Amino acid sequence: MTEPRVPGGRTRTLSLPCGETVGVHDLDMGMREYACACGDRHAVVMDMHPLSRFVPEDLVSVLDEAIDTTTGEPFGTTHAMGIVLEEFPEQVVSADVSEDGSVGYTIVWMTAFDSRRLHEVVVELLVELMEHAVSHASDDDAMTAFERQMLEFDVSEFVDQYRAQREFESEHDRPV
Repeated sequence: MTEPRVPGGRTRTLSLPCGETVGVHDLDMGMREYACACGDRHAVVMDMHPLSRFVPEDLVSVLDEAIDTTTGEPFGTTHAMGIVLEEFPEQVVSADVSEDGSVGYTIVWMTAFDSRRLHEVVVELLVELMEHAVSHASDDDAMTAFERQMLEFDVSEFVDQYRAQREFESEHDRPV
């Protein structure tokens, strides 16, 4: 029996930064890393993954309140991955598979680095975004306090603790 002709079809592949390819139907919604034929592990992020995958829910709420997006949608994973893509254009690939109703997601991003390194990158970029926002505030005390706190903030340690709390070894992690 022939398959229905769905735009994007079952043959849709994503060319990874390492040169390998992966079929979008080989990626499931619980996947955070892809073990590639090149020998590396590539981070996998989908638009339906919550931003709380990277930072606590209360920070997600603050970002949502503080940032007006051009789409009018809450600041979330799509926006964060857009920032990552902008900073690392050669190390991130994405695909819009919105025409393919059989994959369960609309956009997928894969990176040259693993999920732990991506986690650090996202946190670093969100801190830079917050620092930029605070620098535009008219309150010099707020900027000084933020800078002082950031001097004490260890991204790597935060990521270790956050990933341990979220139990990233399981597909069934919950927001913190």
